Amino acid sequence: MNLTVSGHHVAVTPAIRTYVEGKLSRVTRHFDHVIDVSVILSVEKLRQKAEVTVHVPGKDIHVQSDDADMYAAVDTLIDKLDRSILKYKASIQAHPHDSLKHRQEEEE
Repeated sequence: MNLTVSGHHVAVTPAIRTYVEGKLSRVTRHFDHVIDVSVILSVEKLRQKAEVTVHVPGKDIHVQSDDADMYAAVDTLIDKLDRSILKYKASIQAHPHDSLKHRQEEEE
């Protein structure tokens, strides 16, 4: 998994970077096939904004969150991302990618 953490109008300190990495480990526990993760942290007046784009096979999942505190914004962001990843995983498992031709050969 490639992880990119960048900041717009905010310096990304090592503490924030390790906090984000630790929280993102929860996502990789639920779904192993994450290709790339891009996290953007920004400040707009008094609002701290966090957004993430996760590239998984066949889809890009984008989630954003804002709060008065950067750590709280990251927490809600990870909660939203976790729900989105679980929903994506359930949709993949509900629709197998085997073709109808191969399924008929296995039944015979």
